[in-house]
Order: sequence, then structure tokens, then C-alpha cells
Amino acid sequence: MDGITFQKLREIEARFAEVEAGMSNPAVAQDPAAYQKLAREAKETSPIVERYRAYKDALQELAKVQEMARAETDPELREMAHEEVRALEAKCSALDAEIPPLLIPRDPNDDKNVLLEIRAGTGGDEAALFAGDVFRMYQRYAERQGWKVDVVSINRSGQGAVKEVIAMVEGDRVYSKLRFESGVHRVQRVPATEASGRIHTSAITVAVLPEAEEVDVKVDAKDIRIDTFCSSGPGGQSVNTTYSAVRITHLPTNTVVSCQDEKSQIKNREKAMKVLRARLYEMALAEQQKAIASDRKSQVGSGDRSEKIRTYNFQQARVTDHRIGLTLHRLQEILDGDLGEIVSSLIAHNQAAKLKATTAA
Repeated sequence: MDGITFQKLREIEARFAEVEAGMSNPAVAQDPAAYQKLAREAKETSPIVERYRAYKDALQELAKVQEMARAETDPELREMAHEEVRALEAKCSALDAEIPPLLIPRDPNDDKNVLLEIRAGTGGDEAALFAGDVFRMYQRYAERQGWKVDVVSINRSGQGAVKEVIAMVEGDRVYSKLRFESGVHRVQRVPATEASGRIHTSAITVAVLPEAEEVDVKVDAKDIRIDTFCSSGPGGQSVNTTYSAVRITHLPTNTVVSCQDEKSQIKNREKAMKVLRARLYEMALAEQQKAIASDRKSQVGSGDRSEKIRTYNFQQARVTDHRIGLTLHRLQEILDGDLGEIVSSLIAHNQAAKLKATTAA
């Protein structure tokens, strides 16, 4: 562990002591908001401080045992001391490896639910069919994770094809696992309608937006216009005869959101407001984080085949994530929701990049 990392750890330990002292202050204890803020900070930094202190203790113990081993004249006792040295060296090495990842800044959105948007891009009907396949892939992955998927709106075009689908995904740490799915997904396969057996290349876009609560984004009533209209598509007798569908326009940004999935106008309005807040929240994040290109346009691009993050090749049963050079030859399992290896590899790659930036700072 280098001197810069040690200095950061010393600063974190000093701040942790200040936080603990603050939580013991009677005045702070009477202020729930202030106390919760300190408690949250203590919870986030305590794992780092615990391992840092254990590391310091192990280093001190190692130095003592090494000195004893050098001074010991009895061969048997010296060998015992050397065994203890090796055990302490292994402990120090393990703690040395555990600490740096804990220093990586945590994304405040990691625990949030997400708004998942999938749209057919280049490729016509084949792109819409693939959009349906990818949505089902995420639904199956969500089932494996114990998450809930709630469709906000969907535009079908028959035979399982989906031109556009917007869904809320709710559960434990959804954003932290799905955030890297944003971008253009490309498929290479022979369409069912292709008589000559030629492989076609199509593309869809995926956007993953963290859900925004009212505390994250304030939407003034004067800034929105709400229109109601009759729903279209299947859904029973009442769907096409009642004004249950809702369209909300955010006037300052001209952001338009529609929802007609529910029979109840109230439920459609609630869903539409969730979508609106998520999009406005993302706009705010984009302004704050231009350096990391978090705006929606950078997530989905134009939908052109060339702007790909992942390719699904049916002929070779292959899935390749181009950002990290990961290729897996089990396409069907992945489409059945087995995304674990891809998700964990993307998270590990991101953590490594963040760790490099953190230690270089």
C-alpha cells in the first residue's frame, strides 16, 4: 500500500472519529436529521476504518514477530516464529487487497429502482422482434434477482415484436446491476421471414434511468400540462371507451410522457409522473456529470448499427460485450436471463477504473 493511500486512510479515520463524537453530542441527538446524516456517514466509512485498523495492528504484530524470529536462537522456536510471520504476512496481504476497493466512491443511485426503456432501432421488423427478446431477457433476469417489473407503456407490433417498451424495475440494488446495460445492442441472425437464409444485422437501444423520488426532483403543478385520452389496443371493453390514458407535458423542458397501460386514470398518472421525474432527474445529472457522459443521448446514441456496446450472434451462439472484450458462447442461456457473468464483469471493470482514478488523485 503506497503513501497516498495511507494518507487517505488516516484522513478517513480522523473523520470517522469526528462523526462518532458528533453522534455522541446531546444537541445532535435531539436533531433527527443531523443524527441520521452522521449515522449514514459512519455506516459508509466504518468498514474502511475497521480494516485499516486491523491492517495497522497486523503490521505492528508482524514487526514484533519478525524481530523475535531474528533474535531467537532455538531452532524449533525460530521455526515457530517464522510460521507466525508467514501467517501474519498472509493476513496483511489479504487486508491490503480488501482496502482499496472500499475507497472507490459509491454511486448514490446504486440502491435506486430504475426506469428501463427499450426501443427498436435500425432493422425494421427484425429490430422490433429483437427488442421483444431483450425485454423478455431482462424480465427473466429480474425474476432471478427477485425484482418486480411493472410495464408503464408498450407498443407491440405482433409476433412478440416490440417497437418500444418502458418499464419500472423495482428491487434490491437494481440500478447498480443494470446501469451498464444502457446503449445499443446489436443482433446478427437470419430473420424468420428471410427465405434465402441471409444473416441480417439489426439494432435496438436500451436506456437505464435511476428512479427519482419527489425529494430528488420537484415538479411544480404550474409547469405541467395533463391531457387524458382513450387508450388504444387490447385490454377489455372499458379501455377504448374511457379517458383512462394520460399524457403529461413538462412545459419548461418540453418533455412528454404518456401512459395507458392501466385501466385507471389515477394509476396511469402515477406511472407517468414516475417516468417524468426519472427523465428530469437524468437531465439534472447530465448537467452535473458531463465529464462522465451520463446524459440520455450518450446512453442510447442514434440507434445505428455502428454504435454498439454488445452483439448477439445467433449463428455462433455468441454474445460479445465490446466495452470489456468479453465473449460468451451461450447465447440462449443469456437470453433466458442468465446475465450474472456479464453484469459482474462490467461492475468489476468499472470498479477497477474507479480505483485507478482514486489512487491516482
